[in-house]
Amino acid sequence: MARKRIEKNLAYDDDKKLYYAYFNYGNSKDGTRIRKTRTFYEEEEARLSLLEFETKRLRGRLITPSRMTLEQWLDYWLDDIIQPNRAQTTYYCYRSIVKNHIVPALGTILLQALTPQRIQQYYTQTMRTKGLSSNSVYKHHILLHTALKLAYRQEILSDNPVDRVEPPKELPAHQLYYTPLQLRELFQKVEGTWLELVVKLGGYLGLRRGEICGLRWDCVDFERNVIYIRATRTTAGNLIVEKGPKSDSSERTLGIGDLEDLISLLHKVQRQQDADRREKGEKYKDSGYVLTRRDGTPRHPNQVTCALGQFVRQHNLPPITIHGLRHTFASVANQANVPLLDIGKALGHKDISITGRIYTHIFDKTHQDVLNKVALCIHSDS
Repeated sequence: MARKRIEKNLAYDDDKKLYYAYFNYGNSKDGTRIRKTRTFYEEEEARLSLLEFETKRLRGRLITPSRMTLEQWLDYWLDDIIQPNRAQTTYYCYRSIVKNHIVPALGTILLQALTPQRIQQYYTQTMRTKGLSSNSVYKHHILLHTALKLAYRQEILSDNPVDRVEPPKELPAHQLYYTPLQLRELFQKVEGTWLELVVKLGGYLGLRRGEICGLRWDCVDFERNVIYIRATRTTAGNLIVEKGPKSDSSERTLGIGDLEDLISLLHKVQRQQDADRREKGEKYKDSGYVLTRRDGTPRHPNQVTCALGQFVRQHNLPPITIHGLRHTFASVANQANVPLLDIGKALGHKDISITGRIYTHIFDKTHQDVLNKVALCIHSDS
């Protein structure tokens, strides 16, 4: 026999000129012995590998070999970790990324064989061949890092390979927004349509789409002239999801005492719903929402998005989305010299850094004003 034992767990094959190192992991749950073999060209390299293996075993850091693929791990992570503990919209978003992108590219790779180089190649190829932006692929990076961090914590991986990957650069999203003049024009043209409520809640208060669609009458206090943001209504695939605000800071109270236009509109919508309730009788579905169809049922969030896009196109207005109206609110507030901290609180941001990061491209527009004022002071003193 060509293979001869040198010592325990080490042998040499005269014909193949290879050293064989044997790594014993103990027994599996069913009693089967778990043993792996690796070949080396140099005896010193084989001995070093065995020494590293024994050191890990003594320190309790030995990872048992597994035939689990990345796809199998991500299925477990999504179904047993994410779905029970995260919002349904988050689960749907993660599931979509995994199903449409990560699994087709990396799913068959053994979890323990996934290297930083292969992950890095995935980022590059996804941006090149699928045309996804670096911001989109950055979300894939966060997902993989979170999923594989758990595999490390559960002692399936010896480390997290995503820690050694260069993530795609996250660029600030440049949302379109209106000037005050453009916003006034939109207000005028949308007047009298059901979109008027959507546009003014977005433009006057900076509400998100989900917050507009999730606003109920019991959160509109006409006596105190305040609106309480306590719920959102959004989509997760084909499902409509009703849930709490995006974060604790998103749950906020907004004063509307100086917005007579908005108060008047809310009263008008309420009177219209009362009239529709009397007219339709039992056919009227009193959902309690502010933004509804004539039968009382709440409008679908996607319908709201599509209707606004169609409206601005039909009226030859610059493109704008509901989130763009939120950006418009931030821009107008900034032009009015409202402190960044107060803008962030009105928008429901957790801290001022989020406001600054998201709206950098808007707030940077004021730099010229600062320079002009400095120049004016310099010349006036001379």
